[in-house]
Amino acid sequence: MPDDERTTGETSEGLQVELFHPDSDRAPGDTNIEKFGFDVHPVVFPISLVIIVAFVAATILLGDRASEVYGAVFAFINTNFGWFYIIAVNLFIATILYFAFSKYGTIRIGGVKAEKEFSDFSWTAMLFSAGMGIGLMFYSVAEPMWHFGNGASGSMVVPPAFTADGGTSAAATVAMAQTFFHWGFHPWAVYGLVGLGLAFFSFNRGLPLTFRSIFWPLLGERIYGWPGHVIDLVTVFATLFGLSTSLGLGVTQVNTGLSYVGGDILGLVSVPTGDIPQVVLIVSITAVAALSVAAGLEGGVKRLSTLNLYLMFAMLAFLFVVGPTLYVLGVLSGGVGAFLDNLFQLSFFTGIVGGGAQLGAYSVQGWMGNWTVFYWGWWIAWSPFVGMFIARISKGRTVREFVLGVLFLPALFSFVWLATFGGSALWIELVGSGGVATAVAEQGQATAMFAMLNQFPLGALSGLLATLLVITFFVTSSDSGSLVIDHLTSGGKHDVPKVQRIFWAVTEGAVAASLLVGGGLNALQTAVITTGLPFAVILVLMCYTVYLGLDNEYEILRSEQFADRIDHLTAEQDVDVVTNDSELVTEVRSSDAEGGD
Repeated sequence: MPDDERTTGETSEGLQVELFHPDSDRAPGDTNIEKFGFDVHPVVFPISLVIIVAFVAATILLGDRASEVYGAVFAFINTNFGWFYIIAVNLFIATILYFAFSKYGTIRIGGVKAEKEFSDFSWTAMLFSAGMGIGLMFYSVAEPMWHFGNGASGSMVVPPAFTADGGTSAAATVAMAQTFFHWGFHPWAVYGLVGLGLAFFSFNRGLPLTFRSIFWPLLGERIYGWPGHVIDLVTVFATLFGLSTSLGLGVTQVNTGLSYVGGDILGLVSVPTGDIPQVVLIVSITAVAALSVAAGLEGGVKRLSTLNLYLMFAMLAFLFVVGPTLYVLGVLSGGVGAFLDNLFQLSFFTGIVGGGAQLGAYSVQGWMGNWTVFYWGWWIAWSPFVGMFIARISKGRTVREFVLGVLFLPALFSFVWLATFGGSALWIELVGSGGVATAVAEQGQATAMFAMLNQFPLGALSGLLATLLVITFFVTSSDSGSLVIDHLTSGGKHDVPKVQRIFWAVTEGAVAASLLVGGGLNALQTAVITTGLPFAVILVLMCYTVYLGLDNEYEILRSEQFADRIDHLTAEQDVDVVTNDSELVTEVRSSDAEGGD
C-alpha cells in the first residue's frame, strides 16, 4: 500500500473541496487516546481487544469441545444463511457493473482534476499482487483434485451443480469450471465494491479512509458516533478472522511442505506435522512479520511483496515449461468455456433444493457450506484488506475504468495460474502415473501442491520454492492486514506508532494459532462465515450508500454552480476541459499535460 498522506482525500484542494466535500470539522483520530506508546480510538480499539481476548480464551478453555462448537455454528449458518451469501455476492456483481456502465461510469475518483498516481502498467501489476495470496497456493491444486471426484475419498466428489462421472475427462473440465467460478469474477466483485466505496468517499468527499465514511449519505456526522463505531468494529472482526483463516491455511501448507519435501522427496528429515509444529511455525513466522511491519512499508512490506511477485512468476513459468504445456492451454480454454457456459447456474445454485440428498460423504447443502458458502464468506471477510489496498492506489481513474480493471484483470491471471497448476495435476491423473488425488485423500489438501510438483523435474527444488512462497505470503498478508486493522482501530489515522503495528501482527498470529488448535480447518471456515455474515449485511447497505454518493456527485457535476466554476477556472488558467457525449465534465488538466500515462 502506498504510505503517502497525499493519497487521502482530506488533503484535496480547490474545486473538489469547495463543491463536493461535506461541511465537517472532524479529522481522523481527533478523539484518540495516546498512552503507553499507542494511539488508538477510545471505543473501537478497547472493545476489539476485549472481544478478541475473550474469543481466544474461550477457544483454549473449551479444549476438545471447541471443534464440536465450531461444527455446530458452521452447520447453523450454512443451513440458515447460505442462501443470503449467494444472493448478496450476485447483488455485488450487478451493482458494480451498473455503476460502470451507467451514467456514473465517467465520474473520476478524486474529482475532475485528480491525476493518476500510478501508470496503467503499475496499477495492473498491483491488482495482480493483491489477488495473489496464500489461498491460490493452497487451493490451486487441491480444489481441482477434490472436484475431480475420482473416488479416492468419499468427500472428493464432482460438484452438485454438474453431472459427470468422477475421474473422467468430463469431470476434469467440471472441476476446473467450478474452481474458476470460486476464484473468478465473484470475489473481485466483492473487492471492487469495497474498494470503490472507500476510494470515492475518501478521495471525492475528503472523509477518513474507514468504512464508517461510506455511510455518510445515511448517517452524516453520526458516522463519528456509535453507528460508525459498530461499523468499524464489525469490519475489524471480519478482517481479523478472514486474515487468520489465510494464515492458518498457510502455516498448514508450510508444515506439510517441509515434511513432504524433507521426508518423502529428499528422505533427509521427517518434519512432524500437527498442532504443536504448526503453532511453533506461526510463532516463528509471526516474529518475522513483526520485524517486517516494524520496518514499515518501504523497508519491509514493499520488498517482500516484490519478492512474492518474482517468486510467483518464476513458479508459474517453470511449471508451464516443464509441465504439460499444451494440456494446460486446453484446460484453460475448456475450463473457462464451461465456467462461462454455466455461469448463471453456478451463481445462483444454493443446494437448498435437494439439500438433504447424499453426495459422497456430504449432503448437497453440506458441500455448499464447505466450498461456495465458505469461499463467499472468506472473500467478504477479506474484502476490507484488499478493498483498502485497491482504494489507495486508484485515485484519478474513472468508475468505469476502476470496475472493469478490478473485476477482470486479476480474475484472468487467476485463471492462468489455476489452469497451470490444477491442469498439471489433472494431467497426472488422466494421462500420467496418477497419485496426486490419492495423496490428497490420504494426507489432506495441504499436500496437493507438493504431490503434484514431485511428478515433474526438480520436484524438491520447486517444492521448497513453493514453501518459501507461502511463508513470504504469510508475512506480507500479516503485515498488510496489521496496517489495515491498525488503521481501523486508530480512527482512520495513517501514521501510527510502530509498537501498535507490531501488536496487531502478534494478535493475528495468536488468533490463527487458537483457531488451528481449537478445531483445525473447520474452525477456520466457521470463523470466516460467522464474522463475514454481519459484514455481508454492511456490504449490502453499501451498495445503496455508494449509489447515493455517486448520484450526488453526478448532480453537482451537472449543476450551474459547477459550470460557473469551470468557466472561471478556464478563464484564469491554461487548462483543457474533457467532456463526455452528454457534455458532462469528466476531466480538467493542464494544457501541457500528456494525454495518457
